Amino acid sequence: MPEPLPFNPAEVADRLLAWYAESGRDLPWRRTCDPYHVWLSEIMLQQTTVAAVIPYYQRFLASFPDIESLAAAPVEAVIELWAGLGYYRRARNLHAAAVRLVEDFGGVFPATMEEVLSLPGIGRSTAGAILSIAFEKSAPILDGNVRRILCRLFALRQPARSSAAEKRLWRWAEVLTPVERPGDYAQAIMDLGAGVCLPRQPACQACPLAGLCQALRLGLERELPVTSRRKPVPLRRQVALALRRDGALLLRRRPLTGMLPGLWEFPNCEPLSGESAEQAARRLLTELGGKGEVAAVGEVRHVYSHFRLRLSLFVAEACPDRRIAEGEASVWAPAASPEYPLHGAHRKALALLKDWTPAGDSGTMASL
Repeated sequence: MPEPLPFNPAEVADRLLAWYAESGRDLPWRRTCDPYHVWLSEIMLQQTTVAAVIPYYQRFLASFPDIESLAAAPVEAVIELWAGLGYYRRARNLHAAAVRLVEDFGGVFPATMEEVLSLPGIGRSTAGAILSIAFEKSAPILDGNVRRILCRLFALRQPARSSAAEKRLWRWAEVLTPVERPGDYAQAIMDLGAGVCLPRQPACQACPLAGLCQALRLGLERELPVTSRRKPVPLRRQVALALRRDGALLLRRRPLTGMLPGLWEFPNCEPLSGESAEQAARRLLTELGGKGEVAAVGEVRHVYSHFRLRLSLFVAEACPDRRIAEGEASVWAPAASPEYPLHGAHRKALALLKDWTPAGDSGTMASL
């Protein structure tokens, strides 16, 4: 027997849609119902802010205006266009799904939950967003914003990511999703989470659902959702070498599988046990076939989804008369403006290098 609800579920959609008509955000992907555009925006918005996504979304569509052009492109070109947006598996899955759409669906985006879920990189919530926004089908969504809203709306005191909570949240999401205007409802509830029902400082006085919210009624709006204790994030150390020759820098391309696939970086290594960062940089220079001094440029800190990185950058000059172990996936890129997409930590390292002045300073390392 379904659990009773503390309010009429139809009121949620009514209030949200009225609020959305006045307060909804004007975003590029909301100016069309093209499933390709909706799909692209939903994938880009995973784990990424709207402000960061907008220029990537526009550049991506300029290069790949439809499913066919995306499928026909080499995956390396897709990854390069994605550089800087993070979570690069999304780009690989997007390309793989485009290929599948062309091969199995004639380049037409499917309109059933089963078929949409069969595409790489699309889970239940993303599928629900695509179906509701592009096809006006009543399909629930449960992204991070919606999860937080529902936890507060129903005063859920279980950890929001627990399996028991997951079942209840999906059931509530289904009950609240209207048959009429499900696309507007999906975008309205996402906007509410992005601008009103905020994680730490919910603006309850501006919320159209304040009169229904059980957490607000109980004074729990700042305590919910309940979060599980996170595991400590490990710290990794890395040494990178900016090897210069004739105004160019040696860059290496990462493998097309695994972490940060297909992106570029400085030659790098992890210090051995008991080895200082400078000793590791000298070892790396020797392994590359170089010799001479290395100079400390600075330190970069970068956070990935499952670890923190502390990268020490050193610079060295490549002797013109010595052969450097470049490898097939290496290039000498113009130091002033490398055209190759570096991943996050090494983009920071490049910025550090551009601001660095070698001799005569205090010898202290910069940081970024």
